[in-house]
Amino acid sequence: MRLKFGSKIFAFAAIVTVATPCFAQNYPGVTATEIRIGQTMPYSGPVSAFGVLGKGEVAYFKMVNDRGGINGRKVNLISLDDSYVPPKTVEQTRRLVENDEVALIFSTMGTAHNTAIAKYLQGKKIPQLFIASGASKFGDIAQYPQATMGVMAPFRYEARLYARYALMKNPEAKFAILSQNDDFGRDYLAGLKDVLGDKYDQRVTAATYEITDPTIDSQIVKLKASGADTLIIAATPKFAAQAIRKAHEISWKPLTFLTNVSVWISTVMEPAGLDAGIGIISSAYVKDPMDPAWKDDPGAQEWRAFMAKYMPDGDVRDQNFVNGFNNGMALEHVLRACGDDLSTENILKQAFNIKNLELSMLLPGIKINTSPVDHLPVEQMQFMRFTGKQWERFGELQSGN
Repeated sequence: MRLKFGSKIFAFAAIVTVATPCFAQNYPGVTATEIRIGQTMPYSGPVSAFGVLGKGEVAYFKMVNDRGGINGRKVNLISLDDSYVPPKTVEQTRRLVENDEVALIFSTMGTAHNTAIAKYLQGKKIPQLFIASGASKFGDIAQYPQATMGVMAPFRYEARLYARYALMKNPEAKFAILSQNDDFGRDYLAGLKDVLGDKYDQRVTAATYEITDPTIDSQIVKLKASGADTLIIAATPKFAAQAIRKAHEISWKPLTFLTNVSVWISTVMEPAGLDAGIGIISSAYVKDPMDPAWKDDPGAQEWRAFMAKYMPDGDVRDQNFVNGFNNGMALEHVLRACGDDLSTENILKQAFNIKNLELSMLLPGIKINTSPVDHLPVEQMQFMRFTGKQWERFGELQSGN
């Protein structure tokens, strides 16, 4: 298994003794002993904190290979750095398809990035599975027939839940939203519009940022000046931490919601200042390994054993490792279901026919389901609130559909 950063190749070597299956088909990326899959990740650049996801997924398939692989084949996940730059995502994806001849693209990070490669992959008939983005548009079967969203709740659904909660607390709530100026951020705006309807323009003040901006201080000052009593932060970790800290510094204390892609304590809440984040609400669909509730949970124990053996230096507080574990388990399920028929058609058939799949690190009650007319594996979440030390879940599972 290889993890590539630019021109460097880091080898995750394992000698796996397996029975060689009978293999006479000619499927892209598949031999009698190997299944090659590919992805791009931001191992460098402004959101390099998300690169942990790729590292965790590489480690997951190292574990799978150590256990004998999938139906007698080793999984070779080739993970390339795209620096979170869509043109580089396209370049690296072409390399994966045309040089490495992968069978599928798995868990590529980023909304704009997956959008940029979608038509190319459709033209090459390469599945685009378990996308590392919660953009609801990837559930549009007409536009993305070969794609399935990742093991995460859609951003648009998440925003709907925040809007409904705020209106339950205050029917006259005025909203301020900080969002990244791309499809990731626009999904949160769309979710707000879904709930507020024709009142959106009167009740929402929006500010955006570019991933190349040094800070978002001026945007937070502008949003406070709007008089809003509710703030939604739809930002990646660096800017989410800045937003929380700046709001605290200027003594602005609105009811605050934080996108669940930026709830990491080590890379967001601690840099922002733990006291500054007290009371912030977000949503969860995975188990937080730091939550005492999962101390004796078999799934959490399985994950801890994986981390101890395959990512011993990884920060167990970073839930990107949890997401990587769930994503890897979902793809493993699909590939095992394929048997020896690893044609594009069968890979897609199995990816779009998942029934009540339970993953070790999903919250109890959340199961993975897909169908030919439903490419959204997860549609439920649970609210959680930051205490200054950890996130505490509250309420029942919620659906934003």
